[in-house]
Amino acid sequence: MRRIAAGAALITLTLTVAPAPAAAHVPAGVAAVSSSTLSSSALSPLARQLGRQTLPAGDGWASAGPGTTGGSTASADQAHVVTTRAELVVALGGDNATNATNSTPKIVYVKGTIDGFEGPDGTLLDCTDLADPGYSLQAYLAAYDPAVWGRVAPSGPVEEARVRSVTNQTRHTQINVGANTTVIGLRGARLTGLTLMIDRVSNVIVRNITFDDARDCFPAWSPTDGEAGNWNSQYDQVSVRRSENVWIEHNTFTDGDNPDIAQPVHFGRPYQVHDGALDITHTASLVTAAWNRFDGRDKLMLIGSSNTVGPDVGRLNVTLHHNLFDGSLQRLPRVRFGQVDLYNNAYRLAGDDFEYAIGVGVQSAVYAENNHFTLGTGITAADLLYDWGGTAITTRGNWVTPAGGLPRPVDLVAAYNAVHDPDLSPDAGWTPTLRHGPVLPAPLVPLVVGPLAGADRLPL
Repeated sequence: MRRIAAGAALITLTLTVAPAPAAAHVPAGVAAVSSSTLSSSALSPLARQLGRQTLPAGDGWASAGPGTTGGSTASADQAHVVTTRAELVVALGGDNATNATNSTPKIVYVKGTIDGFEGPDGTLLDCTDLADPGYSLQAYLAAYDPAVWGRVAPSGPVEEARVRSVTNQTRHTQINVGANTTVIGLRGARLTGLTLMIDRVSNVIVRNITFDDARDCFPAWSPTDGEAGNWNSQYDQVSVRRSENVWIEHNTFTDGDNPDIAQPVHFGRPYQVHDGALDITHTASLVTAAWNRFDGRDKLMLIGSSNTVGPDVGRLNVTLHHNLFDGSLQRLPRVRFGQVDLYNNAYRLAGDDFEYAIGVGVQSAVYAENNHFTLGTGITAADLLYDWGGTAITTRGNWVTPAGGLPRPVDLVAAYNAVHDPDLSPDAGWTPTLRHGPVLPAPLVPLVVGPLAGADRLPL
């Protein structure tokens, strides 16, 4: 055991002090910023270098095709330091309604906390400021109580007002990102109350940011979602849709002081104000998410949003490595259609509401290798997979540490098949080739990933 711990310490030290493997040369004059943002004189040379770093060759699916370089070629006047929502929108192109079409290479350094609910004058709005005059939660609950309305989808004036309210919030708290962009946080950077939307673009990098509480002011009641109905919310913290070559690295995803467990119960179901942390949907592909930390959430990561066989076939190819999934309950991830490489991730799973870790969905092809699962009381290896209509998953070299037990290797498919029907096949039909650096033995994974995953681990 001493030998394993020493090896982990050496790997940790190496990863911490080693220079970034694919840091690009920093041209003279990178310090310049636009007049709408803070002076970049506060940026260290290393921060400027990391802002221009590109995804290393072979580092997961996002390295396929042209690779992922983000804003590394940005001109001097397209390097920005931002501290407010208004400055963030300006740095991303100037108009949130059209920023998704802005493909000018740009680097956006986030400093401090930026709140998606900031108004034009910098004051914070609340849900009532974004609500349509015809909507209130009290009116919604009175109109669509299943005891009165029945178990059919809401319709009529109050539901229409809720939809208009959602449109208002989307315009304000959904921040659109264009192609050829790097968004990178300085130490302590936090984006709260907003969705970073990456839709219909390519070549985007998001690094070193804490994403906090992307809350939905106007959740929808879905009476036929499950046996008792469910509340469903709109906003992810980061949403990747219809996009390619996206690198999400060293971020932290959390609900902060507004956790799901603190929400009220309406119509007998939890009032769900959060959706996913990082969702990859609507034909998106070629995404690498690495060294991120996901803390204590319910729904975490959806890869593929529909069971419909169509445009998603051959897409949704994602690599997840060296991420820490800490205390989350489901979708770690849930996968449809894609070839998803899941290796060297650390899972800390606990709680009575835990549902599953890896969701095997329609035509999914997950390759799960050398991950480590630390299990709380009542959770067994048989609970780690869930059949969402898929048929196969490859699992190799994974380990579990049961509650009160010692770490041991586990065959995840065999453990699942021993207590569930129908069986899953142990062969997903492909072998990953896009991996950067050595694949750690599973016993080392929690020792390395635990201290190094998440925001504020880069020297910024």
